Amino acid sequence: MLALGCELDPDQEVVRTRLEDVPASPSPSTMIVSFLRPPSHAPCTACGTVMTVHIVERMASVIPASNSSMRSDRNTYVGKRFVHVKNPYLDSMDEDILYHLDLGTKTQNLPAMFGDVKFVCVGRSPNRMKAFALFTHKELGLEEAEEDIKDICAGTDRYCMYKTGPVLTISHGMGIPSISIMLHELIKLLHHAQCCDVTIIRIGTSGGIGIAPGTVVITDIAVDSFFKPRFEQVILDNIVTRSTELHKELSEELFNCSKEIPNFRTLIGHTMCTYDFYEGQGRLDGALCSFSREKKLDYLKRAYKAGVRNIEMESTVLAAMCGLCGLKAAVVCVTLLDRLDCDQINLPHDVLVEYQQWPQLLISNFITRRLGLCD
Repeated sequence: MLALGCELDPDQEVVRTRLEDVPASPSPSTMIVSFLRPPSHAPCTACGTVMTVHIVERMASVIPASNSSMRSDRNTYVGKRFVHVKNPYLDSMDEDILYHLDLGTKTQNLPAMFGDVKFVCVGRSPNRMKAFALFTHKELGLEEAEEDIKDICAGTDRYCMYKTGPVLTISHGMGIPSISIMLHELIKLLHHAQCCDVTIIRIGTSGGIGIAPGTVVITDIAVDSFFKPRFEQVILDNIVTRSTELHKELSEELFNCSKEIPNFRTLIGHTMCTYDFYEGQGRLDGALCSFSREKKLDYLKRAYKAGVRNIEMESTVLAAMCGLCGLKAAVVCVTLLDRLDCDQINLPHDVLVEYQQWPQLLISNFITRRLGLCD
């Protein structure tokens, strides 16, 4: 992994390439990245391979220059804030087909369909997201009949999508690969629809560390398995590292909103995002296990000491992509167990159902308050 202990600016990326791939005297036409500072060489802590590390602020000169800056002031909102894509090739496309959402810029009038969207709520389960859409419909007091709320992505079995007033609800599947595909097409959808001032919130379940089951964790920073606030993406044969800091004011607003719900356990803390549910999260009950119970507990206790309060599998890529595209984002997940006590979820079904509703209740209250619909 990255051998440098530096903190990333929210809008910077780190690109690592193999040392032999970098020309001794690179010309501007062959440079892989534009440098903010001179490159340094560091060994990979995992395999020992010497890497060249570049701190970069924009993509390589091998793609056409974009008129839009790669930087975005994520904590300042003046007037309308539109969704920005970071791909200069999109402007030259005759049509953009959002294949996994069964939508397209020619087949649908995206501004008419989605232009009024202000809130996007995403979660793993299609059934859970449909339930949230119906719940939101009721809380917003919309005139449309519930049976008229249809899955907009019904033409594909990849994801489901429902729209209730200014709220778009989408399932994203399980894990970083699945949610990243959805996010690419969702962000392009919001861009093509000319949406502005959009807030994206992931709601779901997670495993807690040192906190009681049923606690709702509002993520301040998503961290990787090394407790670092970064998301690593392999692009061609480069490893690009992006910041995973979430919107501080949004997290605090959600926390303050939770105080108004009776008997609602909530806290703000770090969320660790892993690539796997079993070994990657230190579970002892998978088909494979290459570590001891003592090493598992030592790892989880170190995570707790680093500020981690829950574990899931999507938050880092959501934070990274939304941050680069100028979207305010939050992650709100309820814990189903304390991983210091056990690995398997053995709560009664009715308790699980109740716990899964806590994030939905908080976000519904947040949205109705933002829309001025609270009593």
